[in-house]
Amino acid sequence: MFKTNSLYQLIIVFLVFAISGSLSVYVSEPVLNFLNYKQYIPNSMFQILLRILIIFPIYQIILLGVGTLFGEFKYFWNFEKRFWKKFKK
Repeated sequence: MFKTNSLYQLIIVFLVFAISGSLSVYVSEPVLNFLNYKQYIPNSMFQILLRILIIFPIYQIILLGVGTLFGEFKYFWNFEKRFWKKFKK
């Protein structure tokens, strides 16, 4: 699944995924607070759905950014392309 050239690159890939996931949840909180979504969406199930819809694009951008900082832009760009091809089917 993770096509890497070495154990070192695999560790970097896992680290980038971990940082990106945590950072996207952290960054999405101010966005959601700005939207004041709890006032307009009282149902907690819809709040969770909105949170996921906000986090998803933020995560994609952060993944490429963090991957670039770790010198793995090409790997994560290819990962993104494979990911989006699965949605097109």
